[in-house]
Amino acid sequence: MLRKGADIVIETLKREGVEIIFGLPGGAIMEVYDALYRDGSIKHILTRHEQGAGHMAEGYAKATGKVGVAMATSGPGATNLVTPIADAYMDSVPVVFITGQVPTHLIGNDAFQEVDIVGITRPITKHNFLVKRIEDLPLIIRQAFYIASTGRPGPVLIDIPKDITQKLSDVPIPTDEQVRESLPGYKPHLEGNPQQIRKAAKLILEAKRPVLYVGGGAVQSEAQKELIELAELAKIPVTTTNMGKGAFPENHPLALHMLGMHGTYYANMAVYNCDLLIAVGARFDDRVTGKVEEFAPQAQIIHIDVDPASISKNITVDVPIVGDVKIVLRKLIEELKREGVKLLFPKERQAWIEQIEIWKRNYPLRYRNSDNVIKPQYVIEQIWEATKGDAIITAGVGQHQMWAAMFYKYSFPRQFINSGGLGTMGFGFPAAIGAKIGRPDKEVIAIDGDGSFLMTMQELVTAVQYQIPVKVAIINNAYLGMVRQWQELFYEKRYAEVDLSFQPDFVKLAEACGAVGFRAEKPKEVREIIEEALKIKDKPVVLDFVVDREENVLPMVPAGKSYRDMILEDGKKAVEAETMYLVG
Repeated sequence: MLRKGADIVIETLKREGVEIIFGLPGGAIMEVYDALYRDGSIKHILTRHEQGAGHMAEGYAKATGKVGVAMATSGPGATNLVTPIADAYMDSVPVVFITGQVPTHLIGNDAFQEVDIVGITRPITKHNFLVKRIEDLPLIIRQAFYIASTGRPGPVLIDIPKDITQKLSDVPIPTDEQVRESLPGYKPHLEGNPQQIRKAAKLILEAKRPVLYVGGGAVQSEAQKELIELAELAKIPVTTTNMGKGAFPENHPLALHMLGMHGTYYANMAVYNCDLLIAVGARFDDRVTGKVEEFAPQAQIIHIDVDPASISKNITVDVPIVGDVKIVLRKLIEELKREGVKLLFPKERQAWIEQIEIWKRNYPLRYRNSDNVIKPQYVIEQIWEATKGDAIITAGVGQHQMWAAMFYKYSFPRQFINSGGLGTMGFGFPAAIGAKIGRPDKEVIAIDGDGSFLMTMQELVTAVQYQIPVKVAIINNAYLGMVRQWQELFYEKRYAEVDLSFQPDFVKLAEACGAVGFRAEKPKEVREIIEEALKIKDKPVVLDFVVDREENVLPMVPAGKSYRDMILEDGKKAVEAETMYLVG
């Protein structure tokens, strides 16, 4: 049957199981929007900015594990998606971005609203396509979804010229098998090399001081069950990255919580002193490693990751295993059981666990609370208590992001959604909208900074229009807080262009948009407004927490420094890491 290219787009999206699209129409994509309207089976969320659409699609994908979809027109519509595309690329988020393009005969003529979005996004997409023939359209769309969701997930862009959406064709939608056969060079390796898995098992049994270092790949793979089993079976403490939170429950006795620049003292000391580091779905980024030469200096390293390009990219490893985290961990557990889980140094392993418990007791996460001024850490703790630890939390980027990572205790995968790799201010609130649409059964709270919220606050109108009852907790210190903290610590308090004390009344702003607004200026008001917000189920709520302006995120490892150079909660340095195991 002959149908327009635009109708083929919608038909193929339905074949992929797409239920929701986030976007903003314009001239070059208008035919697709007309087809969307005529079909009526896919819900569309009209955002107020294309960047918001992209982050909503990311939030939806991160919360559900499904492929998110964002759509925009050509030119500025497409370029407004560049930041979310780059964000999705850095954090391995499966999103298909569909952009309109000027008609094929005008490409290269500097036509109205023409940009080479394929060229612009080539370095920040897993793959991208310019559709040149209508006969290729359904295959390209299906390829895009397959590439985005398999192997190491990531964003894929499809640029569709307007005339392609207008042409008629009877081209069928290809089968799953035809899609796989059409990509002969793309074969994600999932199983893991059996010989390497045996080597890893041997090292685990021989280790005295092992640590599991878990990243976002474990979340993507839904490997929580396997991680818990491995940790308990072999008595291995577990630390997670910012992106790996929720992959291992933080209330577990073996949990070390987050490592790295703003990691816990006990996580960083465990990594510094370990003799075996098992990296699971993590990429050894600079915020984790600090000074590379002193990262896990005495450890042999096992690295499990589905992406071969990530292995030994930043840190040379001893046992590389390319494969899906869940599958490889399952095989590793089976291998350990086959060996009877006979630890060569059980006493040393127990002493290691006990030493970590001492570090936990001596150096817990802490802050100086106040009866007069709201501490941001206190806000996070109260949100955790009020939600019984069961909410999905999104965050923008800055101090509030780190406090959200540190003081909310995460227990399930996809519970903490934030911009890890790119560090995108403005991510948190639209991501919360996408997450809530994907997980309507969960309370979704955006913990945001005043600076971060100001970047995408127009999407409050979107949330009101579609009655999306997200909550946004603004940690309002009237500063670009993380930049101010660095200026305090490393630039002799020269606070250059970080003062945000000139800002809107966030309560009135919320009310002007049709949302509900609350403000807390005293500690005793914090829990009260959180409880009130949680009662509201039919519209978004803005919570303005006026906090201590110069509170710092601590502990902290200064950029490029060793874990031995940690700045602790009292502002004093841990002069040297506890290296008792490394000396003698």
